[in-house]
Amino acid sequence: MAEQSRTTGPGEHFTISYAGFNRPWATWISHQLVGLGHQTTLLRWDPGPDAPLAGALGDLLDAPGRVLLLLDNWYFRLGPRTDEEWTEALREVVPPNVDRFAAVSVATRALPTTAAALRPVDLRDLDAVEARRLILRRLGLPTAPLPAGRNDAKAPRFPHDPPEIRKIPRRNDRFTGRDPVLEELYDLLTAGGSEGARCALHGISGVGKSQIAAEYAHRFGNDYDVVWWISANFRGTAREQLAELAPRLNLPVGQEIGDRIRAVHEALRVGRPFGRWLMVFDSADYMDQVEDLLPEGTGHVLLTTLTRDWSASGRAQEIEVLPFLREESVAYARRRAPRLTGTEADLLSEAVQDLPLLLAQTAAWLDTNAMPVKEYVELIRRGEPGQLGIGIGADYPMGFQTSWSITLNTLRDRSPAAAELLKLLAFFSPDLIPVRLVQAARPGDLPEHLATLVADPIGWHTALRRLSEATAVRLDYQSGPGQEAAVGNAQMHRLYHGFLRNELPDEERDVMSVTACSVLVSADPRRPSDTREWSRYAELIPHLKPAGALDSPDPAVQELILNCLEYLKLRGEYTTGLALCEQALARWRTRMPATHRTMLFGVHQHANMLRRSGRYREAEAVGRAVVEVLADREPDDTDLLRAKNGLGGSLMALARLTEAYELYDDVWRQYGGRLGEEDPSTIQARSNLGITLGLLGRYGEALKVHGENLAVRERLLRPEHHQTLQSGLSYAWMLRLLGRYPEAASRQELNARMHRQVMEANNPETLRAEHNLALCMRRNGDLVQAESLMRSVVARSAQVQGPRHPETLMLQADFATFTREHGDLEQSREMSVSVAERYRTLVGADHPYAVGTHGNTGLVLWEYGERDEALAIAEKALVGMVAAVGAEHPWALGCALNAAGARHLAGDEEGALELSRATAATAELVMGEAHPLTFSCKAALADDLRGLRRNEEANKLERQTLQQLSETLGAQHPHTMSVRRRERPYWDFEPQPI
Repeated sequence: MAEQSRTTGPGEHFTISYAGFNRPWATWISHQLVGLGHQTTLLRWDPGPDAPLAGALGDLLDAPGRVLLLLDNWYFRLGPRTDEEWTEALREVVPPNVDRFAAVSVATRALPTTAAALRPVDLRDLDAVEARRLILRRLGLPTAPLPAGRNDAKAPRFPHDPPEIRKIPRRNDRFTGRDPVLEELYDLLTAGGSEGARCALHGISGVGKSQIAAEYAHRFGNDYDVVWWISANFRGTAREQLAELAPRLNLPVGQEIGDRIRAVHEALRVGRPFGRWLMVFDSADYMDQVEDLLPEGTGHVLLTTLTRDWSASGRAQEIEVLPFLREESVAYARRRAPRLTGTEADLLSEAVQDLPLLLAQTAAWLDTNAMPVKEYVELIRRGEPGQLGIGIGADYPMGFQTSWSITLNTLRDRSPAAAELLKLLAFFSPDLIPVRLVQAARPGDLPEHLATLVADPIGWHTALRRLSEATAVRLDYQSGPGQEAAVGNAQMHRLYHGFLRNELPDEERDVMSVTACSVLVSADPRRPSDTREWSRYAELIPHLKPAGALDSPDPAVQELILNCLEYLKLRGEYTTGLALCEQALARWRTRMPATHRTMLFGVHQHANMLRRSGRYREAEAVGRAVVEVLADREPDDTDLLRAKNGLGGSLMALARLTEAYELYDDVWRQYGGRLGEEDPSTIQARSNLGITLGLLGRYGEALKVHGENLAVRERLLRPEHHQTLQSGLSYAWMLRLLGRYPEAASRQELNARMHRQVMEANNPETLRAEHNLALCMRRNGDLVQAESLMRSVVARSAQVQGPRHPETLMLQADFATFTREHGDLEQSREMSVSVAERYRTLVGADHPYAVGTHGNTGLVLWEYGERDEALAIAEKALVGMVAAVGAEHPWALGCALNAAGARHLAGDEEGALELSRATAATAELVMGEAHPLTFSCKAALADDLRGLRRNEEANKLERQTLQQLSETLGAQHPHTMSVRRRERPYWDFEPQPI
């Protein structure tokens, strides 16, 4: 590949010949020369293995200008070539053309003696100023400083200066070939310009996608200020690693993972403090799990994946990664095992079908064992998959398991301890094997030989080193302040991981599964509701399935799974929680009765996850079935009460509010009688009763319940405990619905801040808290902050939970009414219609949320002046809401207020007056004379009286209403000002959280 710079002036032309491994040096040298007015051509050195070396060197003379050779270890190893070949080629080509050649060296090995004729300048261990000075002197150029302005932010970084922030795997010194893919990737990403770019490396397992991504991050890393690697195979791990970037960027955020992710996304989007960044998401095979984690901005996102989902969805451009070209395979094999001849390397490459992972494994074995190559290749070719259980498709050679079996047998013979440790490591997630958890396990959790190994620091680290040298295991060293570096985690290719597991006989597999489960149980904090322990649960969950925890009959392991489910529920990871729950229950049902305590807890969580995912009818069916199974137990049986408590949540979601109320009223009383009034289960059941009261429109009673619960939880739990925060949110929510806006806003501001600190920014509870704060701001007239916060909450919820999730719909419904009143009318119309349609699909057309949000669309038409359609929608909403919740419910009164307004707008003044008079009377009776809804109903009645020329009566009512508003909310409150301006009152339907 040749890259040519363009410049003006009388400068010389230089061709810089470099091995791909050291492109950063080539681009930096080119930048220095171009800055002085010269032209450069970058020419990648990549002689074919069969081409005469002297001829390849001589071909460089066809390039323009003088040729600057950038010598390093790779430059001499490509091919590969022997020192003798290099000596002969240099002797033949350089002396006759010494005036055309110059050289610089960054090699760490001795150069061939005949390279002395090139008079190479050694650049190792120099800073940028000295390196530049020596290069220019070697080329006979003046060393004047660069012209002002040349040292811009887009200039390539000096190779000895790494990116400002970097976290990537160690460079593979044996990386071979792939230059066309790397160049295509570079061109594709840089073509994005200021818009940034995303690219997915797609290919089969073992084809080398991750190695290419890592090499790109090293080779082109000096083009970036930030290079950050994320293991994306499991969502929890990816979130943790993305959040780790926040403190490295010096972002002012706390410890909560969601807060950090949001701050990282914003920093990358705006390009501050760094605009040149590369984010690598390795093993991003499940797009729906990590799509929301990908940043936007001017930087580059690189993904490796087994699927084509990213390109099919338009979320990223794609490069397909194929196996090695044969010449790449031969070159790699000969470099990895120097004893191989070209013919032998070709035989080996053919046997493993040029698949990089398999070639690396087989060549590594041949490098350390004396078996003749032909004999080894014949063993691979004769190998049969047998009964080992790995799916072999056309993409993989049939004998690959034979080559790995040979490697494993050799490891058993030479390092039995390492072989035994390898077996155990295969029972954790291959992407992030928790080596330190194994090392920290209790002696009784490990087989005797492994317990002995862990207790011997030298033996332990020797075994790990053996694994790194002889197998497809990569170690990740970690260290803290004042501590020596130690292995924290390890990684293993999933293909190799599957082979190791299936290679074990059943009895040994069972032993390793039990051991891995014991390690995980020992690491369980047993406090899933404690937010301080959430990072540990995020670490444990990826290992449950590979460890065999889902199949374990051990009660302690089953408790670990239940704790992980509770964590996922509280964390808001409902999709992951639902999948884990269903996998566990499918296994548990085969070995325990439906009334077993573990099963009951599992089914309870299943219903929870279904409900929180918006699958209300399924949740109700699951919950009702459990209640029926336990129906013959005593009324205060705790299993029965827990089942009823869960069923009540589904009934609330389905708007069967009276049934839910009766259920919760019984449950909290039964809990109180058996466990005490202040037991956590009693308080939680009473909290659910308070939520039901709020949904029934009995706001005062709900406020009392939540206030009493809050007082108990503040006294018995930490103020930052998630249940205390939940009670505080519910209390502030009811204050707002009662029209006590200043107090609600004051409380909610603190509550939202505590949620962000404790629960993380994107947790559903935090989103609710911030949403309520935005609604408080809106009611108090702080519209700028309300709009900003509401927009942020809606965007985050759609990103994290999806645009159709019930929580997102709730937030969108309120944002649509806000934009109708204070923003973009067309956006409001589009969003209102979308929300109403999605609610109809989710809960049915007769559900109050579907009815109410459809009514909100009528208010948009009201603003557009589409009177007949607005009236039809308002009348339909009134009928539907009365049928759903009753005529005296606040929601029905609000619909009546809107219907009267629509009649007034359409010219039916008598009909409007009749409805307004009845609604105002009911509102005063139900809501009280000082409630904002009552004030709105009275103002509407005054407007209708005025429309019929009954001005004296209208003016009197208006003065009374304004007086009461001034006394209650203040003379300058937006509600008071609106009535004073005689703007027609309306009511926005606001879905409530469940």
